[in-house]
Amino acid sequence: MNRSKQVLLSIACACLFPLASFAGPVDVNTATAETISAELKGVGMTKAQAIVEYRKAHGPFKTPADLMQVKGIGVRTIEINAENILVKTAAK
Repeated sequence: MNRSKQVLLSIACACLFPLASFAGPVDVNTATAETISAELKGVGMTKAQAIVEYRKAHGPFKTPADLMQVKGIGVRTIEINAENILVKTAAK
């Protein structure tokens, strides 16, 4: 591969890979398990489904820390996702 192609490939990779790693804000009181697992780091489909089931059984989360009531969600998960966990309340 010639040098110009290597440079172009490097630029393309640098532009694309950071986009794949950005998580976005997610309202854990309304999001589907698929959305939760896609947007929160360290939360796979099993944990995301547990979040949705807990929410159905116990009502909406009031704070991000409330997620620790769900088995498998700990302090570290809350810390690394702090900026992306939303807990909006439903309008009355």
